[in-house]
Amino acid sequence: MTNLLSVLPDFDIQPYAHILPSLEKALISTADLLTLDALDVAKRAHVPPGDVRRLAAAVLDGVHGSTLSVNGGGGEGEPGEQRGNDGSVLSQSKAISTLDDAFDAALCGGIAVGKLTELVGESAAGKTQFLLTLLLSVQLSSAHGTAKSALYISTEAPLPTLRLVQILEEHPKLSALPSDERPTMARVQSAHIHDLEAQDHILRYQVPVVIKRHNVGLLVIDSIAANYRPEFDRGKAKGSAAESFVKRSNQVTELGALLRHIAEKYNIAVVTANQVADRFATVVEPASQVPPSQQHTQKSQPTSPPYSTTHPATTAHGAGTERATTSPPTLSTDDPLSLDHQQRFFTGWGDDPHITNLKTPSLGLAWTNQLGARIALLKSPVYAVKPYGPGEEPEIEGWERRLRVVFGEWCGEGRVGFEIWRGGVRGIREGGEEARGS
Repeated sequence: MTNLLSVLPDFDIQPYAHILPSLEKALISTADLLTLDALDVAKRAHVPPGDVRRLAAAVLDGVHGSTLSVNGGGGEGEPGEQRGNDGSVLSQSKAISTLDDAFDAALCGGIAVGKLTELVGESAAGKTQFLLTLLLSVQLSSAHGTAKSALYISTEAPLPTLRLVQILEEHPKLSALPSDERPTMARVQSAHIHDLEAQDHILRYQVPVVIKRHNVGLLVIDSIAANYRPEFDRGKAKGSAAESFVKRSNQVTELGALLRHIAEKYNIAVVTANQVADRFATVVEPASQVPPSQQHTQKSQPTSPPYSTTHPATTAHGAGTERATTSPPTLSTDDPLSLDHQQRFFTGWGDDPHITNLKTPSLGLAWTNQLGARIALLKSPVYAVKPYGPGEEPEIEGWERRLRVVFGEWCGEGRVGFEIWRGGVRGIREGGEEARGS
């Protein structure tokens, strides 16, 4: 229960102080308390079942109350009311524009204020380019931003100031503004952190001070997973692999709860970039192709190869050509409640037949459950048109990019093709034409 106050910072623990030490010793988390049977929890922690039921009921009431207070924010009649793709009124009245009409339409106005949003994609997918645009747009007036400053926290490379200046000078919606209304570099605060300890300290104690002192309206973390990899993947975490996994899951849950608390308390947008890993799955060969002595053996392999030489595509936007296609593997289970089946709908990869090289966002379900929205940046190779010899790998001539809204509290799913250019990122239609709003 060490993460209880991270989930519910205002929860009164005094009536339950006599059982909390036993729950902590038994490694009972808040999620365990809410999802497991009270009798099972009581047996593990050696505490009275009645006390566990009362604590679980109090925590559940606290979670419901916190959710209602957040979703009820912004009274009736406030300006800027927007509706989601399903017609529902957005819980937040303000959003930060992406400075592209096609992106804003897919996101029902832009990046919502008061929410935790993730931008996920593989290397060179365009995540940082997208985030740099937000650092500038948040400084604009209420028509596009919140007229506030931005805070950029980097865990990898420092803030690319030269690229930020280029976007400011080249983007038509920024360069056309009068000099006194244009965003400035002086309103972008930045910090570079290298480890989890420094990251936790800065987010808990220094970020709230910076938000108040510099009137920050956007917090960007690029990227959220970088400091977890050296901590847990290189043997620094003590104990067994299972203990390391539990420790990381608890830390990720606390981090997500902290970022959501910052977004809600200070009414700012929190946007994080996240990395991905190749997805592997257990597959079973058809019985007719496997010797009888080996028909019960399974093997692990990637869910798909990175490309196929059967039907190489020809142009940068796939006009008039066939995409590279592969046959999906036979999963080891057809259970619709299994992770292999479910993750296709919340990771951003798996339910689109055009994307065969499947990825999984880093930090797993513990992190995904903390998000208000996930935006995936997908890219697929475009192959050169030429005759290929036997066994010759196709030559990559370019990349086709798409932004996909996987899920969101304030909007439904959406897809937009895009390209990276001197002014940042912009939506495109099929055939390469720039997508423009009505």
